[in-house]
Amino acid sequence: MNQESQAKTPILDTLRECANKPHAAFYTPGHKRGQGIYPQLADLLGESVFRADLPELPELDNLFAPEGVIKEAQQLAAEAFGAEHTWFLVNGSTAGVMAAILATCGSGDKIILPRNVHQSAIAGLIISGAIPIFVNPEYDPILDIAHSITPDAVAAALKQHPDAKAVMMVYPTYYGVCGDVKAIAHITHQYNIPLLVDEAHGAHFAFHPELPPSALSAGADLTVQSIHKVLGAFTQAAMLHVQGSKVDINRVSKALQLLQSTSPSYLLLASLDAARQQMALHGHQLMAKTLLLAKLARNQIRQIPGLSVLETEHIQLNEAGFFALDPTRLTVTVSGLGISGFEADEILHTQLGVTAELPSLQHLTFIISLGNTSEDIEHLIQAFTTLSKDYQQESLLVETPSSGVVPDWYSVGLFTEETIGVARISPREAFFVPAETLPIENIWDTCGGLHPYISAELICPYPPGIPVLMPGEQITPSAIEYLQQIIKLGGSITGCSDRTLKTIKVVLSQS
Repeated sequence: MNQESQAKTPILDTLRECANKPHAAFYTPGHKRGQGIYPQLADLLGESVFRADLPELPELDNLFAPEGVIKEAQQLAAEAFGAEHTWFLVNGSTAGVMAAILATCGSGDKIILPRNVHQSAIAGLIISGAIPIFVNPEYDPILDIAHSITPDAVAAALKQHPDAKAVMMVYPTYYGVCGDVKAIAHITHQYNIPLLVDEAHGAHFAFHPELPPSALSAGADLTVQSIHKVLGAFTQAAMLHVQGSKVDINRVSKALQLLQSTSPSYLLLASLDAARQQMALHGHQLMAKTLLLAKLARNQIRQIPGLSVLETEHIQLNEAGFFALDPTRLTVTVSGLGISGFEADEILHTQLGVTAELPSLQHLTFIISLGNTSEDIEHLIQAFTTLSKDYQQESLLVETPSSGVVPDWYSVGLFTEETIGVARISPREAFFVPAETLPIENIWDTCGGLHPYISAELICPYPPGIPVLMPGEQITPSAIEYLQQIIKLGGSITGCSDRTLKTIKVVLSQS
């Protein structure tokens, strides 16, 4: 990596010059470099940010046909992240994942992907018309955590569907679990098709040897990274990277033109430019500090009564879809305190001044990044100490013959055969066909009948945005039960028209 060139920030520098250049503005946005901004908003954000909220002025290049500063910044990012081609995204990794599918699959084409994909992948299926061949991830039924898909599962899917146009995987999962990208890439390439990777939570992997390998370094052909999730960019700022010849870069560009705003925010673009420079010049040092903080948190919290931490020692590596673990992702199991993750999250957030990234039925997941401090970690440890001491309830743990110890409020997991419904029609078909809204009781009564209902909605707990029901899938009793547990225990669901889950939009199946 050329350190001298990586010290440049072409978008950031040019944006600064334009923002500070005196002139009469007769272009968008309407606030005219902050002069028309409501004072209360200016008081919150300051005036300088609005001076830099500029459109595609001649000096600032064009995101969809870059020839100047955007082109230079994307080339620098490709070098820093180990890609041959890089695109800046202003509509998040969501747009990148959708573009990846649209660039590689057309209507009726098959794509192999894990059932625990983000909802953006389902949107990509709907837009492209591609047919999903779902592979269930390896699943820990005690912790209710889905890991990665395995090389063997991908090989079996490709053997059954050799006409698939691409394979997609999630790396890492929301919990930081990493599958074997290298092995899956090798298998995928035997069919001369690309491996697409949703690497939204792994943008930091390329910058320290103690982190899992980046997807590109392990052989992925296309990867999408949320630079804002774990690095120093604004929310919505992401990148899409490609290497090799298995993905048509012109189709990627065309797909992004369809999916991204024609009025891209230069605040987001400049933040991508700056985040790239920061990691290229100081990434190893910043990640070393982050890893030390994460290790401190992990070592201290695992000793607190009633708590446990997701660690590689608990699971045999290279098995169960658990090839590696991002040590900066901290997942704490709180069910040993007799409370759910949602209850623990509310206590931490409202009473103890700590906010998690992801609450779930049994766990809380925390992102430890370059922005965290030693004071943050001390606060986190103290909050969990207080939670264990003052909020522990009478034990709700019960023994089960087959799966060990689970909370008695926890009776159905997400990735079980009973929960995941069979795909009856394609996501695109289910999205466009007429739907009807029915009471949940009606659907429950017919779930096991000869004419089960098909979901017309994408319904998922959020975060992490992994669908429990998706358009085109048969609705199962366990899926309804799982979603109802999420709501009962304080979680929230998105994607459905009725967030109370008293009704669901369905298509009546006659199969």
